[in-house]
Amino acid sequence: MSNIKHALPVTREKDFAAWYQAVISEADLAEESGVRGCMVIRPWGYGIWERIQKLMDARIKAAGVENCYFPLFIPLSFFEKEADHVDGFAKEMAVVTHHRLKGIDGKLVPDPDSKLEEPLVVRPTSETVIGQAMSRWVQSWRDLPLMVNQWANVVRWEMRTRMFLRTSEFLWQEGHTAHADEADARSETMRALEMYRDFAEGELAMPVVAGEKPENERFPGAVATYSIEAMMQDGKALQAGTSHYLGTGFAEAAGIHYQNQEGQQALAHTTSWGVSTRMIGGVIMVHGDDDGLKCPPMIAPHQVVIVPMLRDNDEDAAVIAYCEALARDLAALDVFREPLRVLFDKKPIKAATKRWAWVKKGAPVIVEVGGRDVAGGNVSVLRRDRLYNEAGKLASEIMARDAFVASVTETLMDYQTGLFEDAQARLLANIRRDVTDKSVLAEAFNGDKPGWVEVQWAKPTGEALDKVVEWLKGHKLTLRNVPLDAAKADGPCIFTGEPAVERVLVGRSY
Repeated sequence: MSNIKHALPVTREKDFAAWYQAVISEADLAEESGVRGCMVIRPWGYGIWERIQKLMDARIKAAGVENCYFPLFIPLSFFEKEADHVDGFAKEMAVVTHHRLKGIDGKLVPDPDSKLEEPLVVRPTSETVIGQAMSRWVQSWRDLPLMVNQWANVVRWEMRTRMFLRTSEFLWQEGHTAHADEADARSETMRALEMYRDFAEGELAMPVVAGEKPENERFPGAVATYSIEAMMQDGKALQAGTSHYLGTGFAEAAGIHYQNQEGQQALAHTTSWGVSTRMIGGVIMVHGDDDGLKCPPMIAPHQVVIVPMLRDNDEDAAVIAYCEALARDLAALDVFREPLRVLFDKKPIKAATKRWAWVKKGAPVIVEVGGRDVAGGNVSVLRRDRLYNEAGKLASEIMARDAFVASVTETLMDYQTGLFEDAQARLLANIRRDVTDKSVLAEAFNGDKPGWVEVQWAKPTGEALDKVVEWLKGHKLTLRNVPLDAAKADGPCIFTGEPAVERVLVGRSY
């Protein structure tokens, strides 16, 4: 199909990074804001986030977690109580030191008389401030488990930014829980991880590998960190969600004590877990093609878009009435246990221009209706996942209107399943497990689409781990996670030569 002229100005094969930016721009997902590292999320992009938020929020609440909200500004002293935590985030913290400006020589500068008694950190994450609240809310074992979540924005001052993947400000949810004992807290940590895995694969059609992060990749101050890792089409890994068992360290720093059933004072065990707008970046790079985004139907703001072919003649009224009736019939259908989301695009723009705009945005099904369709009781249907036929032409299918309405829910479910199966096949085909030598490991990442390598791992610590990390850094590689479903270790560690205790994924990452 080399004769196809694709909708985007650059292909994935030619320049994957430029292609990614082109999808965001051409699909109207987001744009630069004028503030370095911050973005404006446009309606289509935010509509996808709203779908993610709605579906994820239902899962969170079904687990007994309640939503709440905490301040954007956090006293610096809250962070200083947890040394590892503050060290981990120190370079990314944005700090407020004054509360007003003053005009001097025609310029606005911080008013020296408005200096704050204590600097305020713009929220990078909320363990510290939520921990302070939990210390007030938890008094007895009867108050546990305490499980809260907030949907919010956070700020981490990134040096190198990329829309959705790594921005100075981003949107997310962060769950925080407190438990009476380690077993219950670890159970919640794994519940959240499984929720993320199932959501990524079910709603986003994005296959992931769930596993525990190595010591050097843990969340600052955590006892254990778990992640879901997704493979992008260029073979790189994207950490798409994390869940942390925090032990009692944060509870001790915040003073989350409770009286247990024996009448003694004990420290709570805490967890935190979160996913962010980074998931949208993952969807782009897992499902997109050289014509733009392919949006999974479960998170598409509009699953079916109706485009009228108007001619500025007497037929137009009949075409519009036909489309309106079709939209009503589609909206009355259920798909994925929700009403089907349909848009009748009435904008006074040429039909072909609108069609390609929706192709680039990734609307799952695009329906075009003209005068001949009305006369024949038909519609012209284009599936975004099957855009071209074998001849390289647009694969629009003329269908009887009623037949389309009867089959569209099955079409959307087939589309959703197909996206996942294609991505899963690509993931499985690009994980190697036959590498036992470091030099071969380095060579494995010399190709254009290297994928990942699963190797034997002895869990080195201290200086031994530092040497491994330094070697990996020299080859632009990172340890991703120890897959929960990995085979048992049965040989020497590829890095230290000592007997391995588990297997770990190595890859390049975003």
